[in-house]
Amino acid sequence: MAFSLKRFLPHFLISIGFIALSLAYFSPVLSGKQIFQSDIMQYIGMSKQQTDFRAATGEETYWTNSAFGGMPTYQLGAHYPHNYIKKLDSVLRFLPRPADYLFLYFIGFYILLLTLKVNYKLAALGALAFGFSTYLIIILGVGHNSKAHAIAYMPLVLSGILLVFQRKYIVGFLLTTVAMALELSANHYQMTYYLLLLVLILGAVYLFDAYKKALLPHFFKSVGIMFIAVVLAIGMNATNIMATQEYVKESIRGKSELSINPDGTAKAVTAGLDKDYITEYSYGFLETFNLFIPRLLGGGNGEDVGKDSEMYKFYTGIGASPVEAIREVKHTPTYWGSQPIVEAPAYVGAVVLFLFVFALFVVKGRLKWWLVGGTVMSLLLSYGKNLGFLTDFFIDYIPMYDKFRAVTSIQVILELCIPILAIFGLVHLFNDFEKEESKLKALKIAAAISGGLAILFLLFKGSFDFVGVNDGYYRQMYGEYGQSFVDALKADRKAMFTSDTLRTLILVLLSAGAIWLFLKKKLSQNMLVIVFAGLILFDLVTVDRRYVNNENFVSPLQVSKPYQANIADLEILKDDGHYRVLDLTSSGARASYFHNSLSGYHAAKLGRYNELFNFYITQNNINILNMLNTKYIIADDEKGGVFPYNNEDANGNAWFISELEKMDSANAEMTALDSLDTKLKAVTTHNLTTAKFSTDSTATIELLEYKPNYLKYHSNNKNDGFAVFSEVYYGDGWRAYVDGELQPHYRVNYVLRGMPVAKGEHTIEFKFEPQVIQTGSSIALASSALFGLLMLVGAFYLRKQVLENGKAPRKEPL
Repeated sequence: MAFSLKRFLPHFLISIGFIALSLAYFSPVLSGKQIFQSDIMQYIGMSKQQTDFRAATGEETYWTNSAFGGMPTYQLGAHYPHNYIKKLDSVLRFLPRPADYLFLYFIGFYILLLTLKVNYKLAALGALAFGFSTYLIIILGVGHNSKAHAIAYMPLVLSGILLVFQRKYIVGFLLTTVAMALELSANHYQMTYYLLLLVLILGAVYLFDAYKKALLPHFFKSVGIMFIAVVLAIGMNATNIMATQEYVKESIRGKSELSINPDGTAKAVTAGLDKDYITEYSYGFLETFNLFIPRLLGGGNGEDVGKDSEMYKFYTGIGASPVEAIREVKHTPTYWGSQPIVEAPAYVGAVVLFLFVFALFVVKGRLKWWLVGGTVMSLLLSYGKNLGFLTDFFIDYIPMYDKFRAVTSIQVILELCIPILAIFGLVHLFNDFEKEESKLKALKIAAAISGGLAILFLLFKGSFDFVGVNDGYYRQMYGEYGQSFVDALKADRKAMFTSDTLRTLILVLLSAGAIWLFLKKKLSQNMLVIVFAGLILFDLVTVDRRYVNNENFVSPLQVSKPYQANIADLEILKDDGHYRVLDLTSSGARASYFHNSLSGYHAAKLGRYNELFNFYITQNNINILNMLNTKYIIADDEKGGVFPYNNEDANGNAWFISELEKMDSANAEMTALDSLDTKLKAVTTHNLTTAKFSTDSTATIELLEYKPNYLKYHSNNKNDGFAVFSEVYYGDGWRAYVDGELQPHYRVNYVLRGMPVAKGEHTIEFKFEPQVIQTGSSIALASSALFGLLMLVGAFYLRKQVLENGKAPRKEPL
């Protein structure tokens, strides 16, 4: 027992250290403050209706009317029955946000390196290098929480896979299952997809190695075990996965039936996102070196250049007070790369990259090749449209690649691979079996490559123009001072370029010097680890703090209630009816926080509604606004305030039409809406015949009851008729009942619901009853129960194995 405790103690202390570091970096959480994240602010706006419904009723609504006319809540934090893996995830994230994610970064990477049989001291060093990688901190600052969540579980998934390949089949299976389940529960399938690409590279390398060593049976046995683990993990997340898969076909990531653009020009029909949209954020070739020199291309779009900058002189020179100038220079657009917007550079670290280069010359075997392969793949695909032939191939031929945008995000893979290989550079440095001459030679080559690159940038900085893609806009915006603004901007960009390149050069020289002293027996192993811990922390944390620091934290009230009702909101909220609001004064999810809004903020909107929005709502087409029951329009008044315009022509919640016209195509249906009198006529491409109906002023449909997932109407008509409802059509969940009997309803006017209604008085109900939730929950329950049983069996077998012979399973080499 004492021996086991002694072995466990270092890991316990390191875990405590990770907790302390996570809380120290985000220290305002200790005083009750919360980080203000722009994306989470939008999420709160989008999800408020379902959150309020949950709090008021104790039930879950899987539909919200608060954004984009109405949409499922599957990607808005919906709670599902029997989602036990989510409960485990909540236990693991016990620290205040966002310290919880930083801790997960640390502990997951630490476990991965321990799985690779790295000494716990070097494993802890690697965890610091990974956890403080600038991109991983930046996404916490802006609120990409689900992305950070998924990234944090990537090392654990790899740990399970590697354990299986090491013939630790039971432990590997159990860890792969639970880690993959946690990965999927993070609900960021783009990150999980990128992890899959890395795993395929790892698998290819291991397959080749198994073929050479005549170990193919072991390889395929391992793959079979991992396949079962992944199936179980998917099963435990079945509800969310199935609901998302069902929804994605109807979202902007699914196939569109339109072949025209809003201006009438031809549009390519794709099964996923548009290529331009996918590659809008593409990494530039020169931008590659931001991984090594943080502000080589100016950093981000809102850098604080300080009082000693040329921008400060510019502002004071045109009459700004020192206080005003300081305020302005805090958000200087110094980034001069080719992407539209960049919050910060994806800086991996000068010290880490130096160690990575060193490792290239001392590390051998399959570990090196899958890590290098993952790094190269990640970098090449991040170039997007700048390496069009490769990106186009993946979009056109690799399954699901066209479902994800912002291809630069794939750099998370190199941000995972580079620190692993960097740490193995130190592992081999400490290896007594390696010749000192080869280590010294590798050191010289690494120093020459890394340091030489920094020197080259310093020598040839005059060949760069430091001109950004938006400089023309800034020149126009500042009028007669425009050229002076751009000149000052370019001068500060050049100063950043120089200072950060010098910074990188110094860090490389210090890193190389530390290894040289170790090789010359002037530093011990422990001292070298401490030196590199200090260098890595200094290198990464000082860059991280430029972008995410204590200034990002605010009072909890500002986070939980990020929007304040204005005069227009308060006036509209006096109307307790069911209607929609178009806010022309703001974008994003602000209006969704207070009203049933026509707009919102989401990366996977319903595809048809998004097309209608782009065709007509952006043009304020009154016919379209009327059919969506847009009763209020928030606009600016002449005095700079806002006011609510009451649209008395809105069609209401439902109405009888006099004519239903069958259209031949989605194009025809969409274009017909331009001049359609939606009060009298509807169009559809459903398998319905064109028909005319007798209507008079006595025919009515009245909304009696409204909830996000339930609507109840009373209809009264002397004749058989056809009713149109100002609700978004979504066939996979909404069911229509007439007098308690299930009846079919159809999509009309491209996005709305319509159905025939017999003459007389009737009660019409719409209920959102998605079958996918019931099916998925049953699968999740069964999968969780099966995994629990397998855990008990596995634990019993392992204990029995230890008691019987005490022999460890055969270990595979790295």
